[in-house]
Amino acid sequence: LAGCGGITHCWLGSDAVKSGKVEIVGLVDLKRKSAQARAEQFNLDKAVIGTNLKDVLKATQPEAVFDCTVPEAHCEITTTALRHGCHVLGEKPMADSMSSARKMVAAAKKARKIYAVTQTRRYIPATRAVERFIASGAIGKVTTVQSNFFVGAHFEGFRQKMQHVLLLDMAIHTFDTMRQFTKQRPKTVYATDWNPTGSTYRHGANASAIFEMTNGVVYSYTGSWTADGCNTSWHGDWQIVGTEGSMRWHHDSNYEAEIIVNKSNFTRKMKNVTVPTKCPKKLVGNHNGIIEEFKRCIKNGGKPETTCTDNIHSLAMVCGAIKSAETGRKVTI
Repeated sequence: LAGCGGITHCWLGSDAVKSGKVEIVGLVDLKRKSAQARAEQFNLDKAVIGTNLKDVLKATQPEAVFDCTVPEAHCEITTTALRHGCHVLGEKPMADSMSSARKMVAAAKKARKIYAVTQTRRYIPATRAVERFIASGAIGKVTTVQSNFFVGAHFEGFRQKMQHVLLLDMAIHTFDTMRQFTKQRPKTVYATDWNPTGSTYRHGANASAIFEMTNGVVYSYTGSWTADGCNTSWHGDWQIVGTEGSMRWHHDSNYEAEIIVNKSNFTRKMKNVTVPTKCPKKLVGNHNGIIEEFKRCIKNGGKPETTCTDNIHSLAMVCGAIKSAETGRKVTI
């Protein structure tokens, strides 16, 4: 595991690691004390500790690397691991730029190894319920999607200084979830981000964006990391409109859905329908869910749902929105 910051609690505390199904043989961090602290906290007394990934890879010869570093380090960590014959599962966002992301995809192809990204929102029961309900065709062909994200999150550390912090560090979750729901790819975006009065960030804690997606779908996003009070959930509040009805998902586990039963009226006659929430256990589990899928694919073949060749389209939404915000123009993705 490379990068021993706060997010590693989710990785090292996952059932896959705690059960011993995944053995952590090395911990790497620029601050040796951080790696040592994680080793002590999670009883990884046999793990090799180091500040240089190449040295630890040479000493441990692992099958895979977990990349938990900051976004600007992802390209170096991932390509280094792939060159050493390792599969890679990395934290989101995939990279801090599209050029870096393309290098990582090319490196994975050349190495013939798996490289996937931890888009954990896909692996929660609520998003699976929405995904499966839309796929059932209950509301017809999706035409319009709206999501709102309002959370007062006053982080310390690297996020305080990050450019376009909401778009780059958080919106990737929401954009990827949108792609999960609709199965569409981005075509264009018009976006803006700003830093409101009282923000504890230096740049871009609020953002709005309108995306044109493939298959005629239009997606609008509004988000804030400075909203103190009346918050949405961390997954956002969603409204999804289809040709045969609409659904809402809000506050984590609240679902509403209505389908058309009579099209002859000025306002259609609607019927409430239930959104089924059961789904296969292997499709959920947050970090543990994606780690387990990653492990299954290494063992049995196949590609994780968030393989790099797919996830790069979610990053393209982020990078496109940032470019639009910087230029003030609509951007082709």
